[in-house]
Amino acid sequence: MRTQKIFKALSLIGAIGAGSMGVAPIPAAAQDPSYMSCEELWHARNRIYARNGHCFNTDRGRAVFGAGCFPPYGRLSGWEKSRVNQLQMWERRKGC
Repeated sequence: MRTQKIFKALSLIGAIGAGSMGVAPIPAAAQDPSYMSCEELWHARNRIYARNGHCFNTDRGRAVFGAGCFPPYGRLSGWEKSRVNQLQMWERRKGC
């Protein structure tokens, strides 16, 4: 019963926008990639690269994350590499 109430509350927050309730939205990195859409997987993966200064070469990447890049130029830490690998595996599984 308690779990149902939690899921109902989370659904309500998602429907009206978490920011309007003063609650931070659940970051994509905390989501289970098996439930993410191809679009969500792409954003989650590239958000990791973007925060590490990756230089995006595609029009889509530049449009979403900007053309500017900075050190460490997309070099990822151990956990970030693992997360990117996990996201890419799900992109392949889903035929993204």
